[in-house]
Amino acid sequence: MLTLLLGSTHGWAQVCTGSLGDPVFTFDFGSGNEMKFPTTGYSFRGGSCPDDGQYSISKTETGCHDDTWHKVLKDHTGNDGYMMVINADAVAGKEFFSKETTIEGTNLGALCENTTYEFSAYILNLIKAGQFGFIEPKITFIIQTTTGEIIKQSDPTDIPPTGNPDGWEKYGVYFTTPPGVTTVVVKMVNNAPGGAGNDFLLDDIAFRACGPVVKAGIAGDVSVTQTNLCAGNSKTYTIKAEQPAGYANAKYQWQQNLNNGQGWKDMAGEESLSLTLDFPAGKPVGTYQYRLGVAEGGNIQSLNCRVYSNTVTIDITAYPDPPQLLPLNVCEGDPFTLTAAGGATYKWTGPNLPETSENPLVIANAGAGMQGRYTVEVISAAGCSTFRYVDVTVNQKPVIQLSNANPAVCGGDGVTISAFATDAKTYSWFPVSGLSNPNIANPVASPDVSTQYTVTVTANNGCVSTGMVLVTVKDRPVASAGEDKKIFEGQSVTLEGKVSGSVLNYTWSPPDFLDDPHSLTPVATPPVNKTYTLTVTSDNDCGIAESSVFIRVYNKLVLPSTFTPNNDGVNDILNIEALQTYPESIITIYTRDGKQVFRSKGYSKPWDGKFNGSPLPAGTYYYVIDLKNDTPTRSGWVMLMR
Repeated sequence: MLTLLLGSTHGWAQVCTGSLGDPVFTFDFGSGNEMKFPTTGYSFRGGSCPDDGQYSISKTETGCHDDTWHKVLKDHTGNDGYMMVINADAVAGKEFFSKETTIEGTNLGALCENTTYEFSAYILNLIKAGQFGFIEPKITFIIQTTTGEIIKQSDPTDIPPTGNPDGWEKYGVYFTTPPGVTTVVVKMVNNAPGGAGNDFLLDDIAFRACGPVVKAGIAGDVSVTQTNLCAGNSKTYTIKAEQPAGYANAKYQWQQNLNNGQGWKDMAGEESLSLTLDFPAGKPVGTYQYRLGVAEGGNIQSLNCRVYSNTVTIDITAYPDPPQLLPLNVCEGDPFTLTAAGGATYKWTGPNLPETSENPLVIANAGAGMQGRYTVEVISAAGCSTFRYVDVTVNQKPVIQLSNANPAVCGGDGVTISAFATDAKTYSWFPVSGLSNPNIANPVASPDVSTQYTVTVTANNGCVSTGMVLVTVKDRPVASAGEDKKIFEGQSVTLEGKVSGSVLNYTWSPPDFLDDPHSLTPVATPPVNKTYTLTVTSDNDCGIAESSVFIRVYNKLVLPSTFTPNNDGVNDILNIEALQTYPESIITIYTRDGKQVFRSKGYSKPWDGKFNGSPLPAGTYYYVIDLKNDTPTRSGWVMLMR
């Protein structure tokens, strides 16, 4: 029988590959704030870094020998539990775990004779993989009688290093109790010495019955081990188990575990390979689990001597209670979304809508044919269904009529733009710049530049439409006659006219003394002060523009080249013709070496060739004349002769 139901892993570690019973005992070193201490030949050390020949009880292993040991953040099961940290004794063969299989609190044996059991533990080599020169743990599992006789002993087996700090592995041994033996002592011994290496973690030690594989399933199909029944329905189920091999006189006992919390209990009278279950309509919602216990002959009466089949589960599932769906109003052409909740899957149907499992249900474009009632089947993970409904109303969007849709105006002018829609509630124009009122149907638009206005119309049903009006702004003509000019009598000046905008033609007026009145830059030679006006006519019916320029014509100065201040009544003064017409002008006269000999404002008294009342010698003198009218200063020389 053993060759059929038991197997080997790691080459040496004999562990059960058949069905297992509930543990006769487990030892997990505690959890939470409570530690469990083993019976061991090693000495205890608090913390998590034992020395050779010591052990610790710890939840993590992160602070010892970081260069060689794994950082282990949890025990084997990861349930806030403790594990045993073992640093091998220098002397090989030291026992690090021992326990007797008596009923807890008594000296009575907990086992059945002639029954196969598995003794196992989860072990992790603390030395990181890829390092050399370290000793590997070499563990022996020993089963012996209470008087010390060995019943079974595994070969000493290396616990290889791993690169995974969560790489726990199950190791163990199986054996059959001899006749008359109901209590054994189980031990684990480290057969390698300590020193460099041989450091490991131990957790979840277990001792339980082991037997041939027992398979059960619904209606005899061992591949079907779970089913669902919706609350309020009734059904009869038959669970069948396959005949297990290897028993001389197999006996059976069905157990049930109701709602995952009451524990496994024998079902009275259910002692065959088949179990029939009636689930009436009023059976409470919950999880109902079943399994078949198997043992040899009278051993079936002891829970410690049975092995069990796989668990078969029947879930009575409540119908989903999804929230109600509120009616939905949408606008034609808009998308809308319908969302159900409370289920694992969904099935939607509706007007012109094939059945779909999409949820949320997204309709990209609402049409008139999509109005009506939509139905969703809300399905739980167990397949129980509840239906919900939602009514969708598709409203028509307002139809906008635009008057004067694309007007053109001259810059600075305004134009009325208008929109109309039946059942309109509000109008809103954008952008608002240049509008007299953006919230009425027919504002006046006076934009500075061509602008496209968008009107948004909201109907009383809440639906919205938009329309667009382009207001084109035509350029008005712009004229610039340039800056005012100043010249002396007899001079000419070029006018600096400029035009912009939509220009048809331009002209200067009056045309007097202009070489070309139809040029933007004519040459003007007025003999007296003159104002010229540049007139520009548009070519887009946006009127005319005018700009004027004033030409100031100053009297021409005439300076003699010589004068003879000798009191003969002829040419006795420096007579500068027309200088007296510039009352703000200043004339200064200098000698050849730069000495000032005369200065006058307005030249009301001409220079008589004297300096401080004394006649100056004949020679060349230099003058500078500043007319104080923004014209360039004039300079030159005059010859004084005696």
